[in-house]
Amino acid sequence: MHDNVRVCEHAGFCFGAGRGVESLDKALSEKETIYTYGPILNNDKLVESYAQKGVRVINDVSEFEGLPKGKVIIRAHGVSKAVYEAILATGMEITDATCPFVKRIHNIVEQHSKDGERIVVIGNPKHPEVLGIVGWSVSSATVIETEEEARNFSAKEGEKLCIVSQTTFNRKKFDEFLEILGKKGYNMSVMNTICDATRVRQEEAEKMAKEASVMLVIGDEKSSNSRKLYEICSQYCDHTYFIQTVEDIKGKLPPTDGLIGITAGASTPRYIIEEVQSYVRHDF
Repeated sequence: MHDNVRVCEHAGFCFGAGRGVESLDKALSEKETIYTYGPILNNDKLVESYAQKGVRVINDVSEFEGLPKGKVIIRAHGVSKAVYEAILATGMEITDATCPFVKRIHNIVEQHSKDGERIVVIGNPKHPEVLGIVGWSVSSATVIETEEEARNFSAKEGEKLCIVSQTTFNRKKFDEFLEILGKKGYNMSVMNTICDATRVRQEEAEKMAKEASVMLVIGDEKSSNSRKLYEICSQYCDHTYFIQTVEDIKGKLPPTDGLIGITAGASTPRYIIEEVQSYVRHDF
């Protein structure tokens, strides 16, 4: 029995992730033919559980050809305007479970680009959320992921910039990049679109990692916000482990009488967090 185990208050599903899963569960309860555009969340275990219930993941609109009509759940990450319209054109019914915080960014990008501003997105250019955001700009958008890219960025004379962020981007890095761009003297309108759930998770994880002997970060490797939690915790706790399920830590944790801290990404189901917590509390 290990008594000194704590789970971050806001570990696990964020509002957008929970909303997407609720939309999928509701559609399943209505016995419909269900598709999700991309995995409902970046969590393989969760996606596998839905596949066993008959949910099919579609990664490109062309895959709908020849499939029976049904309902398409657009996941919390959202999609580009072109993809949304292409799904609509297939005749499929759409349930748009795009996170409202992401949808807000779509609206900002669409409007500001229509007003002639150049869109700059701070985030991972390969992440589905960022691909969707870029796809709502009426002109080409620039994505900046690294400090080097921020330093090398240049705007045309007189060009106005609209800067937004991937909702799960590291807040400290975002502020650093803004400082770099600001020193260039550009005319910028900055929209701080890192969602509050991300900020709270990152701050909680950092605080706990500073106290913990062992820190467990639960999430899928494809989950951007989970990886960032791991990066933050690793800075303050030498024994930080990035795991997907309880199986990843069995027999691998160092002996300790100190605090074992647990946090989890926004796409991690509650039952996985509870399994990990139970293991370290009772069986470790």
